Amino acid sequence: SGKIGSAVFRGPTLLNLDTKGRLVMPTRYRDALLEQCAGQLMVTIDINDRCLQLYPMPKWLEIEQHLNSLPSFNKAARRAQRLLVGHATDLEMDSAGRISIPPVLRSYATLDKKVMLIGQGHRFEIWSEDVWNQKLDEMLAEDDEGDEGLPDQMKQLVL
Repeated sequence: SGKIGSAVFRGPTLLNLDTKGRLVMPTRYRDALLEQCAGQLMVTIDINDRCLQLYPMPKWLEIEQHLNSLPSFNKAARRAQRLLVGHATDLEMDSAGRISIPPVLRSYATLDKKVMLIGQGHRFEIWSEDVWNQKLDEMLAEDDEGDEGLPDQMKQLVL
């Protein structure tokens, strides 16, 4: 079988959240998620934006191990541990490809009927459609900074 962790998730998808807080994962991701993690996922809050982070379980376990190895006496590390690990919730994709987002996390990310699933390589972000569109406008407007805010590795990238 293929390498674990080899699936790459890309692109935006507009999805509907049903009244029970479930969303149907797009068909194009389902096989990869079943192969990579048998549909076992982890969702947690994003500590910088009002959105959620959704990880295949093996990828999340790497991150959690790293978070838990940080010094708990460091204030920033402790904050990240509390927020990310403290909100982490196991999810299982059902046979219809649905995942159920817990109410406390839906509330954090103000998820209602329309949500954006944004592929970020080895994970996804889940946004309220309205919040995502507002964030997108903000990010596009930030262009006046030019190259100043970019890490050196990005400046050398030819797009």
